[in-house]
Amino acid sequence: MDQQNDQDRITILKPENGRLNGEVALIIAILAGWGLLPFGFQLLVWLLADQQGQSFLTRFTFFNLPFHFWFTAQFLPLWFIILCVIFNVCVDRLSERSHRRRNGFYD
Repeated sequence: MDQQNDQDRITILKPENGRLNGEVALIIAILAGWGLLPFGFQLLVWLLADQQGQSFLTRFTFFNLPFHFWFTAQFLPLWFIILCVIFNVCVDRLSERSHRRRNGFYD
């Protein structure tokens, strides 16, 4: 019985064929998009720093705020919401396609 349960278990590293493969690819893409901006922006600021530790991104103002502050405080929460909307729209499309295939309708 335990051996059968191990075979039936589905993990993110071994997804079921079909819809779950698409969902895993989508999850990986969303996580990459989420990690790219917060960590990539900090890396960019660090790479562009001059001898005093300042980069043009820290001197640049946007909406009367330092750009790096605006980006971190206002754009990153907005980016998270955008990623959530993209994820939900894509998961709905994947669910609709798999529902059509299960009921005999093809794209």
